[in-house]
Amino acid sequence: MTSVEPLIAAARADPGLVLLEGFHALKHALRFGAEVLAAMTADPDGFAALAAQLAPDVDFGAVEPVPEALLGPRPHHTKVLAVARRPAFDAAAIGPGRVVLLEDPRRPGNVGAVVRVAAAAGAAAVLTTGDRDPWEPEALRGSAGLHFALPVGRGGAGDVGGRPLVALDAGGEPLGALPPDAALAFGTERHGLSEALLARADARVAIPMRPGVSSLNLATAVAVVLYAGR
Repeated sequence: MTSVEPLIAAARADPGLVLLEGFHALKHALRFGAEVLAAMTADPDGFAALAAQLAPDVDFGAVEPVPEALLGPRPHHTKVLAVARRPAFDAAAIGPGRVVLLEDPRRPGNVGAVVRVAAAAGAAAVLTTGDRDPWEPEALRGSAGLHFALPVGRGGAGDVGGRPLVALDAGGEPLGALPPDAALAFGTERHGLSEALLARADARVAIPMRPGVSSLNLATAVAVVLYAGR
């Protein structure tokens, strides 16, 4: 048994730990201050080349060479795996800026893609309602480690402080200027936002689309609204 095997096993069972799959996930996590407990690779030469080419600014510390079988049944193509501590989340401590609120998202991969977009656009946080944990492994894969770039956690319309609540709704006004501190609410592609959340909204906006096109992928819709707001 290698020195990292017990830590990998612990990360699969402990909600306070997460597995970062792939070079980019580790790179982003370290750039944004993650507490990485262990990093490993089955391709040390390939890792060194990627670090020199794509992340000369990042101090990766000790990256342990391991057999590829240790990386799991479907290892990332970069053959990198790391264990990090999940940061504490406090909705009341979210800083200034726009917040993305996802109502009951069903696909963790979509949540990860939204986190990646929100981080790139400089959003203040991503909140999700519903039973699914926004830090599920599939969501982490979708964000490429950018969960560490901004607060990500469970929360609803009552957790956005005094921010104006702007709902994305097909029946809303055409997308235009948005308050700089808005909470932007997005529903599922199939059903949209619930009537309860729409009733709480201070405004409803719609993304103009070609007739016959009924919806966009969740992360695409978030990207359009965040960047239009900028």
